[in-house]
Amino acid sequence: MTEIKKYGFTTTILHSDRQKPIEHGSLHKPIHTSVAFGYRDARQLAEVFQGKQPGYRYGRQGNPTVSALEDKITKMEQGLATICFSTGMAAIGAVAQALLREGDHVVSSAFLFGNTNSLWQTVNGQGAKVSMVDATDVKNVEAAITPATRIVFVETIANPRTQIADLKRIGQLCRDRGILYVVDNTMTSPYLFRPKMVGAGLVVNALTKSIGGHGNALGGSLTDTGLYDWTKFPNIFDSYKKYAPAQWGMAQIRAKSLRDFGGTLGPEAAHHISVGSETMALRLDRECANALALARMLEADDRVAAVYYPGLESHPQHAIASELFSRYGSLFSFELRKDIDCFDYLNRLKLAIPASNLGDTRTLVIPVAHTIFYEMGPERRAEMGIAESLIRVSVGIEDTDDLLADFRDALSG
Repeated sequence: MTEIKKYGFTTTILHSDRQKPIEHGSLHKPIHTSVAFGYRDARQLAEVFQGKQPGYRYGRQGNPTVSALEDKITKMEQGLATICFSTGMAAIGAVAQALLREGDHVVSSAFLFGNTNSLWQTVNGQGAKVSMVDATDVKNVEAAITPATRIVFVETIANPRTQIADLKRIGQLCRDRGILYVVDNTMTSPYLFRPKMVGAGLVVNALTKSIGGHGNALGGSLTDTGLYDWTKFPNIFDSYKKYAPAQWGMAQIRAKSLRDFGGTLGPEAAHHISVGSETMALRLDRECANALALARMLEADDRVAAVYYPGLESHPQHAIASELFSRYGSLFSFELRKDIDCFDYLNRLKLAIPASNLGDTRTLVIPVAHTIFYEMGPERRAEMGIAESLIRVSVGIEDTDDLLADFRDALSG
């Protein structure tokens, strides 16, 4: 048996496409825009549809360019298989749509991206109950579990207040109880952290963010790490049990969510994300270094009331972040002193751009309570620790001294 050589993170991504034959010796997987795939033998077409042999049926269910990206994400997460979707939210929604039934129960971190919070509210109104808990302590998760609990869902680093779930101990709890553990890895990315290390069965990545990295393509993914025993999951339809048990979950998600709901990633977006991913490690090294420098500078300024960044020793989960993550991420948030208007401050910034995105090469800022978390109302924001003056910063790759000067000068008014 030929030994497969293991390469480093970036080398693996750079040469991933070439692990399979590519037309005309192209270095990148070409963009396949066709939505239909023809076969010379009609019997072969039937066998592809019946799952008896590999192949492409229709663009909504799969595409060679998207498949190449799925292979790349699987390698990043050291998983078993990946399904890509049109957005990160489509990937999270796919979990609920394909795997939950009426009467099921989900335990979710209360510290969530606003749209994910909204999604769980929708699920909660459609027959599956969702309990929102402070997941920074595994005891809160354990107390919420019921016999109907099918999924525990957390983010690695919460957006925007950067709370960190008790990832390792929650993973052990889920293993002990046979519960599917789903971890959204968007804020860390596979470069800084692999949720497989803490027992995650499914991993979510919003490919729009650090993996794509340039703010020019939407996408999301679900990766099966191979750790979860799908024979323990009660909601698998018999039609998907014809596959090996390790494939049951993804077979059902691909059919019930990707095929039936059609949140398909287009080939052009897949190509942008794939090319962008090649420089993820280089970008994140710079972004994380910039974020730490900015967070430290702001924390030391008495015109700033609070700074929330896992890389600061003052952060409540700094020890967990130091143990699990290779770096502390490119996102932080901060509150200004009460006499400084957050809008005036943002308008004085010259480099940082008021915009809603994360993981871009450019530094982006946004007043959280007035924009992305406005819809949930003041009471829910207060429960999540989101102050009216909170500013979220997604740090880019600009020169460090330029960023420090920009944020410092804006404080002077």
